[in-house]
Amino acid sequence: MTLGLLTLAGVAWQRGAESWRSLLLWLIGVVLGVALYHASFGFASAYRRMIVARSVRGVQAQLLLLALTTGLFAPVLAQTEVWGQSVGGAWAPVAVSVAAGAFLFGVGMQLAGGCGSGTLYTAGGGSLRMGVVLASACAGSFWASWHMGWWQALPSHAPVVLADLWGWKTALGLQWATMAILAVLLHVWARSGTLSITERERSSPRHRVSNFDWRAGLRGPWPVTAAALVLALGNLATLVTAGHPWSITWGFTLWGAKAAQALGWQPASSPFWQGDFQSHALAGGVMQDTTSLMNLGIMLGAAMAATLAGRYAPAWNVPWRSLLAAVLGGLLLGYGSRIAYGCNIGALVSGVASGSLHGWLWLACALPGTWLGIQLRRRFRLAD
Repeated sequence: MTLGLLTLAGVAWQRGAESWRSLLLWLIGVVLGVALYHASFGFASAYRRMIVARSVRGVQAQLLLLALTTGLFAPVLAQTEVWGQSVGGAWAPVAVSVAAGAFLFGVGMQLAGGCGSGTLYTAGGGSLRMGVVLASACAGSFWASWHMGWWQALPSHAPVVLADLWGWKTALGLQWATMAILAVLLHVWARSGTLSITERERSSPRHRVSNFDWRAGLRGPWPVTAAALVLALGNLATLVTAGHPWSITWGFTLWGAKAAQALGWQPASSPFWQGDFQSHALAGGVMQDTTSLMNLGIMLGAAMAATLAGRYAPAWNVPWRSLLAAVLGGLLLGYGSRIAYGCNIGALVSGVASGSLHGWLWLACALPGTWLGIQLRRRFRLAD
């Protein structure tokens, strides 16, 4: 563990000598990994608790994250340039591929037991099962890259950016109003149901804001509200440093392609990999890719957090049904995120925060997939 951390830190320092932006993005990834791990800030589990037990605290924390990130992004994206760095949002078409990909992602993250960010921080935190999910997600995302031409030929509308339609201040107000309405509706819906959050969830220290001690912040746990603030600030830092918002699953696609290339696959066989960005990324090193750099930083941050909390203890005791669900879920998670132009971070959080309508479409289609994924979890004897 120590040797691995020192090796990764050395590589990051070398990249930092070449570019201060690379080192800063690495450090941002590490901080994001610590926040995700210490707060157990997940999307898959939050949606599952909402559907199964009408516990909406996790989803409301996501709405807080969306509201904070949108508020931070709006004035920055309106300037188009910050400190000499051009900036652009996570804008993508409103397309059939987004809807289909989000649905598949919703199914996959329930079988896998984690979303894009959840896979990284739990794998980094020592879960060998989530390492299987990560490898499968890389394979699924690379697989989807072969089919991108077919998916992009389906009905699609050019990116709809709310700030372009109404100005950034009006767009921000409308988005905040939408999020507030959703938060209120979720609260009313949760209170009206016969099911409620379990006593274990009520007493979990990860959700008790009153017990948070900043002096022990590196050991955790963190409340989800504190993590939401850190994640929003981290996304803003990514935007002004890299020129684009935080994303995750492009790294999965690239890792899968590099593995396939090592096994003899020829990029010339795929039109997707002939694009300028894709071919340049494939020709370069993993640490030269911004998303990959941050993904590895997130995993390192989660490993550090788990170690400081005394919970880093990898163990292989995964039932075969759970392992099969991990492989299938990872494949669906990776495939869906590629054709949907991102996952819960790149498409949902960064997309909505950028004022792109495709982010809301992603959410609307991921939820039905989540419901189906929960039903399938039970077939694999996975707990709700």
